[in-house]
Amino acid sequence: MGVRVDLRDGFGQLTLDRPLAAHAYTRQMLDALADGFALLAKEASVIWIGSTGDRAFCAGADLHELGAASPTDALDLRSQQVFDGIARSPVVSVCAIQGPAVAGGCELALACDLRVVGPGARLRLPETSMGLIPAAGGCTRLTQLVGQSVAKQVILAGHELSAEDCGRLGLAIGPVADVHAEAKALCRRLVGRDPIALRLAKQVIDGDGGTTSLGAERVAEALLYSRRPQ
Repeated sequence: MGVRVDLRDGFGQLTLDRPLAAHAYTRQMLDALADGFALLAKEASVIWIGSTGDRAFCAGADLHELGAASPTDALDLRSQQVFDGIARSPVVSVCAIQGPAVAGGCELALACDLRVVGPGARLRLPETSMGLIPAAGGCTRLTQLVGQSVAKQVILAGHELSAEDCGRLGLAIGPVADVHAEAKALCRRLVGRDPIALRLAKQVIDGDGGTTSLGAERVAEALLYSRRPQ
């Protein structure tokens, strides 16, 4: 199916494995990614997402399937559903980006909580040059993560984010020499943290950032205090 699912070292691992197509995903691979994430989320508090080899992280949607897509397919966009499920999950996700992450591949990376980039990482959202927009969360998440100005440079003008750009903007950790090893080391450190505290912190961070989030901080802290020995 092009997606490997593993549980090792205490954390889940989802690996895109279609190297001859730069790990471009098909509908079948999206379903496998969603099913694998849901399966691992039952057992793990942290999930690593990466791809094999060093050529690319993910080239986005398979062009043959994309060319056959209809307006109905766009309204029921499977990639948006899958990536949103990853973003909204209480499980912490870590993405290892060793090479270009293009279009939907970039949107998959943006859906993760933490990103680690290697020297060859490149993030691009070229959809407007194809008469489309980044509709699997790209317009929304990139803006949330780096602000409107940078998002417009990337999405409207086609600016590419290098590994150095990602590190400078705080979009990712790195660049690091061995991105897969560094991302998995990060997962092991996360596994060593309290899983309930991780989930509650992620929920608050992903909140509205206003008074509701401040209230959620107090409630979460009270719950965590109640677990501590008196």
